[in-house]
Amino acid sequence: MAIRVLIADDQQMVRTGFRMIVDSQPDMEVVGEAADGAEAVALARRLRPDVCLFDIRMPAMDGLEATRVLAGPGVEDPLRIVIVTTFDMDEYVYGALRGGAVGFLLKDSGPALLLEAVRAAANGESLVSPSITVRLLERLAKPPTAPPPPREPLTDRELEVVRLVARGRTNEEIAAELYVSLSTVKTHLGSVHRKLTTRNRVETAAWAWESGLMT
Repeated sequence: MAIRVLIADDQQMVRTGFRMIVDSQPDMEVVGEAADGAEAVALARRLRPDVCLFDIRMPAMDGLEATRVLAGPGVEDPLRIVIVTTFDMDEYVYGALRGGAVGFLLKDSGPALLLEAVRAAANGESLVSPSITVRLLERLAKPPTAPPPPREPLTDRELEVVRLVARGRTNEEIAAELYVSLSTVKTHLGSVHRKLTTRNRVETAAWAWESGLMT
């Protein structure tokens, strides 16, 4: 069954672009569009999409408030919302994640990361733009205890991939930097997730910083 997506952005061109990206995938379909937060909430409640893509700055109700209404603390059966915006200010990131969003992307992240975020949200996982992840992780105090060791030792190449993930590189950038194919990067990441028991690249990046791999 296709992942049903609702798009909310006050710019028609942005909505059209996102629709083209999402509808190009055989496992996804756009089921609705909204030009403001109030309309987004009404449509989301009526359509119950699998994933919502919300901008922050919208008329009537902004994306952060719409997120809190649909997915915030105390909401029964919360929806899965990914914030997609041009603004990466920390207060927006924290506000979105505290409000129940399962992802936070910048609009210039590119189609591949947008689709990755939709699939992650549909699977109950989370994805935050790598550049934002790196900034937030760098500000974390050193954890009181180190993370658990991997189930199996990571190979040298896998450690290289983990370091690049923790620096905010996309899969395409990792492939170019290591002179390997994109499928090879995905294979390495699959092995890394299995060995570290991480569900996504955000958790993998967190492991890298918390374990001292980046120092």
